[in-house]
Amino acid sequence: MVDDKRRQILDQALALVDERGLAAMSMRAVAERVGLTSMALYPYVGGKDALLDGLVDLLHLELGGYVGGNPADLDWRHRLSALGRAVRALARAHPSAFPLLLNRSAAGPSASWLASALQGILADAGVPASEVPRQARLICAFLLGYTTGEVTGGLPGSSPEMLEGAAEFDADLEDLIGMVENSATPRTSVEQPDDVRRAGG
Repeated sequence: MVDDKRRQILDQALALVDERGLAAMSMRAVAERVGLTSMALYPYVGGKDALLDGLVDLLHLELGGYVGGNPADLDWRHRLSALGRAVRALARAHPSAFPLLLNRSAAGPSASWLASALQGILADAGVPASEVPRQARLICAFLLGYTTGEVTGGLPGSSPEMLEGAAEFDADLEDLIGMVENSATPRTSVEQPDDVRRAGG
């Protein structure tokens, strides 16, 4: 029952931010939407800082829904592309709340979903274990930074046409895939002569 009520409160808080912006979110405004007093919210979501952390957790939960299906059934390249597009879709669905993912950390049960998904993709791609955390941070920074810049209008060198389409973003995703491939499967001097011999035969 507590979890159901907490989810209802978080859903209404997110809807409020979607409608009126992050600055409009207060304990009183959220309480009015769920038919409670401000003080009655505290057992479920704590104070305003805890409520913002709850929104971060809720956004991560929704991100998992945007990816959809069973990602384990997909090649790592398709999973990385699907994850990138899911992050962009989430940003465009919740432009006022989305920057919280970049600006706040949270310790909720779903708050590490994105990092865990990226680490799994990189491990399946064959990236050395010692390199996985660094590359996951790099890709996470790109995904959150790019999409936050899109929805806030702060992406350098962007135009309305570029932001409306996905071509630029998809091209950057392809570059990220290439970076992972280069890290995971470096060419060696032994492999190249074999390739040449097979081509010549």
